[in-house]
Amino acid sequence: MKIIALIAQKGGTGKTTLALALAVAAEQAGLDTLIIDLDPQATACNWSDRRAAESPLVIDAQPARMAQALEKARSGGIGLAVIDTPARSEQSALAAAKIADLIIIPCRPQIYDLETITNTRELIALAGNKPALVVLNAIPARGDRLDQARLAVENMQLPVCPVSLGQRAAFGDAGTLGQTALEYDRRGKAAEEIRQLYKYISRLLNKKENHEEESRSRGRAR
Repeated sequence: MKIIALIAQKGGTGKTTLALALAVAAEQAGLDTLIIDLDPQATACNWSDRRAAESPLVIDAQPARMAQALEKARSGGIGLAVIDTPARSEQSALAAAKIADLIIIPCRPQIYDLETITNTRELIALAGNKPALVVLNAIPARGDRLDQARLAVENMQLPVCPVSLGQRAAFGDAGTLGQTALEYDRRGKAAEEIRQLYKYISRLLNKKENHEEESRSRGRAR
């Protein structure tokens, strides 16, 4: 089972929307997926309540009970767990970062979001410098904000995902119906961006798994 944690120390970055979309993309790719909602506002759980489909499974949990929830998920055949963490909660974010295979940092192309990435980077260091990826989100259709934001993040020495997400109404409209952009408008630009993002993240996770397997094989051969 792979574990993705979405972490941002500022609210309004699109963290929950992205977590839900990635989980649905994984389901559509054939993976049984679990979303763990650590946010006291329970946004992901509320989305699930509005949802007609029974999957992906969404549960709420406290950081202290997260390991037990993940163990049950692993034994139950879950292939991917997506952890949605609350903003401004170092305890929850740190707990999620420590057990994640990959940390996703959603960030809008504006100074208020970019300034908080430094705090998130410090938290990732405390978690053991787990692999992390910044996903630039809510990019305006015009202007050079994407290039400016990408450069700013790269100067912070964090990798930036080559797939960015545009500022599209489909993301918000889908949530009202308990859906994601992948379901709300399958042929829309928002859906295609999510599909491409999921493919990129999947390649990163598979590359990490292959590297770890090679390391274990070399260790056994010694």
